[in-house]
Amino acid sequence: MDTIASLFSFITTPVSWVIVQFHSVYGKIFGPDTGWAWGLSIVSLVILIRICLIPLFVKQIKATRAMQTLQPEMKKIQERYKNDKQRQSEEMMKLYKESGTNPLSSCLPILAQSPFFFALYHVLNGIATGTTIGVINESLLASARKAHIFGAPLAAKFTDGQSKVEALGASLTDVRVVTAIMIVMMSASQFYTQRQLMTKNVDTTVKTPFMQQQKMLMYVFPVMFAVFGINFPVGVLVYWLTTNVWTMGQQMYVIRNNPTPGSKAQAAYLERLQKHVTHHEKTRSRGEKAIVKAIVAKGRDRNEFERKFINSLTKVGLVAQADGTVVKGQAEAAVEGEDGTTTTAGGAPKRQQPKRQSKSQRQSGTAAGGAKAAGEPEPKTSLTKSDEPQDAKTAAKPAGGGNKPGTGTRSKAQSGQRKGPQRPKSPSKK
Repeated sequence: MDTIASLFSFITTPVSWVIVQFHSVYGKIFGPDTGWAWGLSIVSLVILIRICLIPLFVKQIKATRAMQTLQPEMKKIQERYKNDKQRQSEEMMKLYKESGTNPLSSCLPILAQSPFFFALYHVLNGIATGTTIGVINESLLASARKAHIFGAPLAAKFTDGQSKVEALGASLTDVRVVTAIMIVMMSASQFYTQRQLMTKNVDTTVKTPFMQQQKMLMYVFPVMFAVFGINFPVGVLVYWLTTNVWTMGQQMYVIRNNPTPGSKAQAAYLERLQKHVTHHEKTRSRGEKAIVKAIVAKGRDRNEFERKFINSLTKVGLVAQADGTVVKGQAEAAVEGEDGTTTTAGGAPKRQQPKRQSKSQRQSGTAAGGAKAAGEPEPKTSLTKSDEPQDAKTAAKPAGGGNKPGTGTRSKAQSGQRKGPQRPKSPSKK
């Protein structure tokens, strides 16, 4: 490990200088020889490094989003070459090359801070062996050797023997208890961070080698931290635990506010966004407008959660626009007039289906549910039978009119009377 760390010796001087600057500030508050002063100096170093890596983290997020856009193409390749794993891998690599994406982009922050990690290890190892390194002189070296974090010296390791630990002014039990707790916390935070990514922020509808890789890292990284952690000094454990907590919080923020399309995190985010937009009847922030604009632009390519979001807005009379804004739809602007007709904002009457009448209503000529006005004569319809007897109507006709007896009744029956039992015809007289 010392050989590997020595390869990064070119950065040990800047790292030691940053630690000394922070120590000079915290030493005035907690005392120069306390574990708080040196421990907080290491924590501040981590925060400074992670702030500098934010642009790289943003690039990592964009690369991950680019990988997500390739999920449909990956699914097609899987289905086409499901019986030929070698050809499937070749087509996947060809797709990565053509789109300019890299499935290993999620490891960029870890690779970028590796030099700082090994440089800090080299600095702390020099403190443990009593060797000055970088800008840490003899007085600072003596101060760092006196610093204890919860009873464990800054440069002590889990594998150190009794004599070495006593030389640093501590007991072997305190060192092993503190280092064991920190190793467990470091491994647990790494596992939770990776598990949160796999369970909440991954499109589970498509199985890709990228997902298999992330799932493998979820179990491999915690084991690696547990194995190598017993050889890390307490100061390095503080560094790595702090960077794991930072990564976990940073990822939680990204998952909550910028989730991967098709993931469970997106479903939860769109549900919160739908309630917020429904309450205010508009999108208020630039981020909300960007999300709505992206969903509208997808059109028929929306996933299940995005379609549910659009339908939820439609049900309450809101319509998402192409620019990301939300306005009231036609359903909200519809107004019912005094005559019972429904008109929209443009003033055009809304067509209504007539109500179906029963048989008795059709025969009586009254509308369903309507009330007859007092004293109003009953309108006659083509279905209303005449009160005048048929014989009287026939007898009223002048003789020799050219019609045979009984033809008047037949003509009326053919001209619109309802079918049903008719009066029997009288026998004709010859």
